[in-house]
Amino acid sequence: MRLLIGYLATPGGADALALGVRLARTLGAELEICSVLPVPIPLDSEYQSELATQASQWLREAQKSVPDDVTARIHVSFHESFAEGISREAERLEVAAIVVGGSGGFAAGFSLGSVVNELLHSAPVPVAVAPRGTRHSDVERVRSITCGVGTRPGAEHLLDLAVRVSTAAGVPLRLVSLVALERYGSRSKVSAEGPRRQALDHAAAILAAAESSLPSGFPVTVVVADGATVEAAVEKLDWRDGDLIIVGSSRLAQPRRLFLGSTAAKMMRVLHVPLVVVPGPDTATDH
Repeated sequence: MRLLIGYLATPGGADALALGVRLARTLGAELEICSVLPVPIPLDSEYQSELATQASQWLREAQKSVPDDVTARIHVSFHESFAEGISREAERLEVAAIVVGGSGGFAAGFSLGSVVNELLHSAPVPVAVAPRGTRHSDVERVRSITCGVGTRPGAEHLLDLAVRVSTAAGVPLRLVSLVALERYGSRSKVSAEGPRRQALDHAAAILAAAESSLPSGFPVTVVVADGATVEAAVEKLDWRDGDLIIVGSSRLAQPRRLFLGSTAAKMMRVLHVPLVVVPGPDTATDH
């Protein structure tokens, strides 16, 4: 298995590399550290060569910072769009996922800039986003995996992936059903009972499905979290450094592409753990 690090010599790039190392150790993967540079306009081959030389120096420094127990290679490419360039490299290198760090203004632990936001709407493989400050963490491996499973088409695919990743990593799996009461037009206790009951039934069903695919005795739990908003529901969950959450792409995604849905975007406003967005069953490459 290989993971592609979308690298820039910035704090966000260091966060992405740190998360990549954590994932590589957890899954026994190798790292492909890649910098995508803008094509000079007008085209100037001498200047382009100078850019490549500088980027290669930054990449070699990044490669040296990778612990000896993780294999890492470096790549430089040019493209008009960083997001499209990283996506093309992901397909060329046949990686299982892309790892990036947040940048620019957003909120909480994540601060998505336009580049990462574009990638989350266009990538052909799962994208893992490292929240700010990941580079300062002492956690070496993923400690547990949370999977946000809904009722829309593709949920079974996401659950299957979460089960496979948890099993491969040998870490506990937590299944989460979120109930945002704002969607139901009223926040009264009476009006909330229906959605909560539906969520409990759904939670029981996904737990049974997960247990049927996991080894006997494998640590798997299910939680129903409700709140006035998606953000409030997410904040009710317990999180710790080393956790990882997996969510599905929006149903609006084009074939073989991601699309960050509104629920995932809201979750990122309050999360302080890495989040992985996974293409739907008709789009994801089988890694």
